[in-house]
Amino acid sequence: MTEYPPLESAPLQHWLEKLERRSPEASIKLGLERIHEVLGRLVPDFSRTKIITVGGTNGKGSTVRFLESIYVKSGHRCLAYTSPHLLEFAERFRLNGENVDDESIVESLDAVERARGEIALTYFEHITLTAFHLADRLQPSVLLLEVGLGGRLDAVNAVDADVSVITSIGLDHQAWLGNTRAQIAREKAGIARAGRPLILAEKKPPDSLLDTLVAYRADVRLAGDAFDWRWSGQGVSVNIRCAGSNLRFRVLRPGIQGRHQAGNAAAALMAVAELRNERPVTEAAMRSGIVDARLPGRFQQVLQHPACYVDVAHNPASVRALRAELQGFDGCTRAVFAAFRDKNIAAMVRSLVDQIDHWYIADLDGPRALPVEEMRVLLETIPVQAPLDALKSVPEALDRALADARRARNAQHDRIVVFGSFITAAAAIRHLKQTG
Repeated sequence: MTEYPPLESAPLQHWLEKLERRSPEASIKLGLERIHEVLGRLVPDFSRTKIITVGGTNGKGSTVRFLESIYVKSGHRCLAYTSPHLLEFAERFRLNGENVDDESIVESLDAVERARGEIALTYFEHITLTAFHLADRLQPSVLLLEVGLGGRLDAVNAVDADVSVITSIGLDHQAWLGNTRAQIAREKAGIARAGRPLILAEKKPPDSLLDTLVAYRADVRLAGDAFDWRWSGQGVSVNIRCAGSNLRFRVLRPGIQGRHQAGNAAAALMAVAELRNERPVTEAAMRSGIVDARLPGRFQQVLQHPACYVDVAHNPASVRALRAELQGFDGCTRAVFAAFRDKNIAAMVRSLVDQIDHWYIADLDGPRALPVEEMRVLLETIPVQAPLDALKSVPEALDRALADARRARNAQHDRIVVFGSFITAAAAIRHLKQTG
């Protein structure tokens, strides 16, 4: 079982509540003008740091964790900034694989507050600037940045990456990025920099993405060309062609669960290979970094009897990846599901209609949540033919699913999967920790 650190200390929690009151985390204002202005006042020094920025629809967090694992094993001082967090805010800032301490985070939050003056920052802008300030203070050898939303106008894109990675292009956040893969691809391409490597792990990217990358004059590394991967019965094999040399990794078993992690692992290996001249890494460290990487909430087994898995899948593409993990099971699969109304819930559910034998849907807190009775109507309209229970909360839904599984005639053949959002996954994990 994964061990989780305690919740935030009071001073950090006070800061987070202050930011939420000022500009709720769900409030999005794309644009780089505000963050550039405050950066000009902070003047962080990244001259001794190599920056890798990771964008894409799905797979960003996993790719960052693979990169982090490799660099930590290689002895490099590595700072990773990711979002959102699963259980505690400090997960967003990791130095050498461990959460940065609350006191350091608060010091950087304070520094950004002093520097911003009259400039109104969003929640995400303030914490991204906090990450930049932490990097200035901690002076990592490698800084890993996960894009929050899109790419071109995301706050993370205010600094220039030495290597950029785009993991995948899917339909998500359409209200801000566009309604087609082509439109979304153009936004995500904005993290590219002229003359610098851009690693594209999408094997069938929209033409618009390649056209935009050419316009940016990025040095593109295409999946299937500069690097590739394939599954065998034992694991994934990755081939990399970089700077006149070939790297071959045979039968890797990525430590983060899911066959779809092969592409994320390959992209991480390619990014490391691009920087090996300046940030040396052995092939042994590259291999073990992939194998030993861990990331909670990615088809994570949190109970043995009955088997219970938690996944942060929250859009159609990530649910299709979840489907691949669920296929081929002979027993009863029970789903605990709660999601936000701005997601394509119908497409998510349709992907799993033939895999789920009993649905337990639940309410989430906050204005973005789809009330459970509205969700019930939506699922019945699809239609979902399996039994459907509507509960007031994720913990209640999980308790009902567990009770039903334990009463089942063949309980050893029952499993439960919890998915729909990061908040859904976190609620389930916290509840299981509290109830033992």
